[in-house]
Amino acid sequence: MQGDAHIENLTTTIHDLVTHSNITNGTLTLFIKHTTAAVMIIEDEPGIRADTRAFWNQVVPANPQWEHNTRNPGEDNGHSHLRGQLQSPSITIPLMQGKLTLGTWQQIVVIDFDTRARTRELVVQIMGE
Repeated sequence: MQGDAHIENLTTTIHDLVTHSNITNGTLTLFIKHTTAAVMIIEDEPGIRADTRAFWNQVVPANPQWEHNTRNPGEDNGHSHLRGQLQSPSITIPLMQGKLTLGTWQQIVVIDFDTRARTRELVVQIMGE
């Protein structure tokens, strides 16, 4: 992923995994194995993407004086860790009749808060009957 609050939509990929799982009723859990990224459900359209980025820049701005940065020479992503702490590394979505129970406008996305591109690993667990 690209970093800098980049959002990647995973809805179609996750939908396909659910379809191929043959699980009719149960739960889907998504977990990202990184402290500078998060999984979210949003209305994925350009305005919300811009607002999401602006929100994080206002709430937890980049700042070279974050303690993480000053204690770790060469690090500049203290704000990325804080954003990840506030957002959440996981979501759980109920499955009913073999489908995600997402609302009309809900989309599953990963947001990468880091300051540079990184490879991200997402764990997908589908449980049920």
